[in-house]
Amino acid sequence: MIRRLYNWTMSLAATRNARMALAGVSFLESSIFPIPPDVLLIPMVLADRANWWKNALICTVASIMGALLGYAIGMFLYEAIGAPILALYGKEDSFAKVTQWYNTYGGWGVLFAAITPFPYKVLTIFSGATGLNLLTFIVVSIIGRSFRFFLVAYLLYRFGEPIRTFIEKYLGILFAIFMVLLIGGFYALKFVF
Repeated sequence: MIRRLYNWTMSLAATRNARMALAGVSFLESSIFPIPPDVLLIPMVLADRANWWKNALICTVASIMGALLGYAIGMFLYEAIGAPILALYGKEDSFAKVTQWYNTYGGWGVLFAAITPFPYKVLTIFSGATGLNLLTFIVVSIIGRSFRFFLVAYLLYRFGEPIRTFIEKYLGILFAIFMVLLIGGFYALKFVF
């Protein structure tokens, strides 16, 4: 199944709608969608290495726009959705404590999530819910997402086929590692909040 998904993604990466799909996935991943844009970015760069920077730029810009949506979701829907969930578990006090800490150090958390496989969308929503300074949020998102997507795209541009061969050879293991990191990121949130 993983091999078929990989082959399908590689074929999508070479179509004329690939950049629209990349922008859509990048936008949604920053606020609500669980699949990272790397799934499309990697094969798109491998399929057209000369335009690596364009694909990285699309990922970055769309991801930041999606992060603003995540921030808005946290800002405007926390009272309706988030607060009742915390009340259900008797954790209303926890939110106030974490908010105080987060508004002091949250920029570092957003930067960490923007670069790593940690679920970025969780911190975009949490940033809006806690009222993290919007300028801080935008600046660290731009730095983190640019770093992540441009680094991945550049490495693929620079080392192309050997990286593709490595990915194809170890696809199952890489997918398993990615899923462990993704699930581990969500599980880690349980201990943070």
